[in-house]
Amino acid sequence: MSSSTFKTDNLSTQASDTVNRLADTADSAVKSTRRVANTALDSAESAIGEARDTAEPTIARLAGQAEALAKRGVDAVKDTASQVRERAASVGDATVRYVRDEPVKSVLIAAATGAALMGLLALIQSARRNNQ
Repeated sequence: MSSSTFKTDNLSTQASDTVNRLADTADSAVKSTRRVANTALDSAESAIGEARDTAEPTIARLAGQAEALAKRGVDAVKDTASQVRERAASVGDATVRYVRDEPVKSVLIAAATGAALMGLLALIQSARRNNQ
């Protein structure tokens, strides 16, 4: 494996890993926001059952907290999405530079990748036919 092929494969792997980590982070932020919001709403329901005379202030406070938490969660998701876009653009720019600087190697890498994918698909189809 040549050094440039390794660099391209490494760059592609790093880009893919970075995008996957950022997407996982965004997904975790959304799930966390949902859990916090659900917890806040559950707390609000409990407070209503326990104290009718103080329910309105408690509900208002909890609703404000839930709203603030939801806003923070949305902001975190927006920030993460922005980071993913920036990283993807950076990786795309690096790829374009590499293709511009090494056009023959780029075509050979693309052809080898395509051939590998076709071989993998043929292997999967063959395995499916054998299982039927």
